[in-house]
Amino acid sequence: MPNEQESTLKALETALQMEIDGKEFYLKAGKASTNKLGKDLLKKLAAEEDIHRSVFKKIYDTIKSKKGWPDVKYQGDGGRGLKTLFAEAIENMDKNTKSIKAELDAIKTAMDMENKTLDFYKARSKKTAIDAERQLYNALAMQESEHHRVLLDYYEFLKDPAAWYVQKEHTAVDGG
Repeated sequence: MPNEQESTLKALETALQMEIDGKEFYLKAGKASTNKLGKDLLKKLAAEEDIHRSVFKKIYDTIKSKKGWPDVKYQGDGGRGLKTLFAEAIENMDKNTKSIKAELDAIKTAMDMENKTLDFYKARSKKTAIDAERQLYNALAMQESEHHRVLLDYYEFLKDPAAWYVQKEHTAVDGG
């Protein structure tokens, strides 16, 4: 059990740092963003990273003090909040919005970060023998996957807003 506990604590330390780094990146990128959608989306992502960090910190502290996995239930919203934020903001944006290379690069970096975090959570869920830990990492992996999807949608929008609108309107007409 000590090896499992050490492995769990080390994984939690890594996860904590990933969430801290993610939050810092999103806050910095949000300040640099040149449009309201980017600022709002990145601010929301920073807030979600902070929620994840808080969950990990609580679990870490409990394991350190009690030597066992706490009864912590994490249930993400499956990205619904981000999708809603994105959908509402897009309705009010100009189809001729111009992309800025720095913003596109920041979104690419964010997508890479989300993928790395997703891979870490998936790998950790396969390694642990603790059901509650596996469930947590699976729920977080789903959340990170949704973060990536929303970022990709934003990236595609920034890259070519007119084409993005055509594709989304076509999808709605096709039912696809």
